[in-house]
Amino acid sequence: MTQSAAQARVRVWDVPVRLFHWLLLALIGFSWWSGEQGNEWMEYHGWSGYAILTLLLFRIAWGFAGSDTARFAHFVRGPRASYAYFRSVLHGQPKAYLGHNPLGGWMILSLMLVLLVQAITGLLGNDDDAYEAPLAHWLQHDTSSLITTLHAYNFDLLLGLVGVHVAAVLTHQLRRRDDMIKAMFTGMKTGATGATAGRMVSSWRALVLLGLMAALVYALLWMGGGASDL
Repeated sequence: MTQSAAQARVRVWDVPVRLFHWLLLALIGFSWWSGEQGNEWMEYHGWSGYAILTLLLFRIAWGFAGSDTARFAHFVRGPRASYAYFRSVLHGQPKAYLGHNPLGGWMILSLMLVLLVQAITGLLGNDDDAYEAPLAHWLQHDTSSLITTLHAYNFDLLLGLVGVHVAAVLTHQLRRRDDMIKAMFTGMKTGATGATAGRMVSSWRALVLLGLMAALVYALLWMGGGASDL
């Protein structure tokens, strides 16, 4: 059997996961840039943070209610499976996965956790000048300033994780010819004939969940008195 006959295109990533990925990437880049500019750009920096928090809450919900490959139960594996995959990588014989491999699954969780910390600390910080985050008045000024410092250091941690993630993706793409980057655009990936990535959930469910998460973030800002600025 030829390689072309043994391979098939399989739908792996649904539209919500792909949009989440690229929108999050764009928002992180804009947040970085606007934070570096400071001054009048801090208001836009805050809006970008609200959008990131909304997307993160949506992705957490989608991890339980979304398509099979988007669910945490599909790609978060225990220590034994993760260690076995790590050993297979060291021996140059890693098992192929249509979705996230065990180490990739833990990387996704790590990125989401660090981003969640980044978004929450952003809601509580200040720049010791004209800008104060919507929930900063819940804390004493010194505590808010300390959280702002944590916000800055946490971003350095985020950049490190992003660097490792990008390096891993490029390694898969270049050395193993795994079309991971293209799949995040098209949703399709090459797999063995007969392989299936599981059930894909309607995007309407994603729109409802996104609306609910946006309402939740708005309510949080309203409680802090910052919703009037939106």
